[in-house]
This record gives sequence, structure tokens and C-alpha cells, in this order.
Amino acid sequence: IRASLLFTPTSAKYGDNVVEESQNMPWYTGGPLMHLLETVSIEHKMGDEAQPLRFPVQYVIRPISDKFPDYRAYAGRLSGGVLRKGDTVRVLPSGLTSTVKAILQADKELDMAHTPESVSVLLDDDIDISRGDMLVGAEGSQPVVTQQLKMHCCWFNETEMQLRKRYILRTAVSETVAMVQVVDYKVDVSTLEHVEGVTSLKMNDIAHISVKTANPIVV
Repeated sequence: IRASLLFTPTSAKYGDNVVEESQNMPWYTGGPLMHLLETVSIEHKMGDEAQPLRFPVQYVIRPISDKFPDYRAYAGRLSGGVLRKGDTVRVLPSGLTSTVKAILQADKELDMAHTPESVSVLLDDDIDISRGDMLVGAEGSQPVVTQQLKMHCCWFNETEMQLRKRYILRTAVSETVAMVQVVDYKVDVSTLEHVEGVTSLKMNDIAHISVKTANPIVV
């Protein structure tokens, strides 16, 4: 993996080189941190076949016209791996499999697509696929399909998080109703100790929580 390191000397306390160039560091002429973040070039490593295929479906294309009576394509952006024409893929959470019939990008057809390209995929079989489903490789590493999650979270809402209250949980492009069953522990940000027996979270609280979702999600 190729990587470049860029350094910007800053003082958060006094705001030196954060948004504007500092007058207290005449020896540094590289510009403030914000400028670096807005202009730095990020290269994606195309075609990393070592990564498992992950293709979240963002949109189902169905013109339903005289010219395309049975046309159905699945649009999205690869978030992992490589997708090839002729590959056998598995649809999650249903678990059904099919073969990639074609890969389209705008008005051209591709033999393969790499992360993080956005493409439309046609399959050989007429499978019920909707927004939020995911195409993965039929073999190899598989995501977990579950309705029970454990996760770290930082609560950003001014209204306290309550146990058993319904919330909307989004993963990639999927969305489902979820509820927090229990707060396993809250993190004391001063000592990093685990505080147990917590039943709600206030704004900026960091905690480890157990969540149950109404529908299976791909993790």
C-alpha cells in the first residue's frame, strides 16, 4: 500500500494554522490545516482483488416501457472488491444467487468494475432486489445478516436516548426501525473507564450498546 504523510504544525488552543496561516510560525509556509484537508489528493487503489465484493444497491432501474418491458438493473457504488461479468453473486439478506449478465457505466458496457466505481448491474435471474440489499461474492468472506447488533456510538441528539424507544438505523443505503435494548456501558471520557448501570445517553455521551432491528441488515 502506498501512502504519503503530510504534516501541518498547529495550535488548537490559539488557532494557529487551523483555518488561517499563523503569524507565529514564520518558518512554516505550507498553509493551514483546513486548506490541506480541502485540497489534498486522495488516491483510491483500483482493482484490489484481495478485498471481498461489497455492492450496496442504491437504486433499482426499471423503465417499464415498450422498448424495455422487462429491463431491470441495480445501480450503486462498489464499496469493496472487484465485480466481473459472469461472476456468481449472492444477494443479501435473501441469500439468493445469480450471475452477472452485464455491467454498465453510463452508456458503455464494462467487463469488470472496481472499487469505488459507480455502475449498474444486470443479472441473469429475475430476483426480488430492492434499495438497501447488497451483492456479495457467492464464495469467500460473507457479511453477517442479523437483527441483533452490538456497537459503539456517540449520541449527538439534544434529546436523551431512551431504552426501548424506536429509532431509525441506517447502514450504507438500507434503513430500518431499531431500538436500544441495553446500554452495556458508557465510557468516561476523562478516565476511559467503563460506567455500567446506565439507562440513557445524553448529548456527546460515548457508549457501547445492544440494538435490535425490525428487519435483517447486512453488517
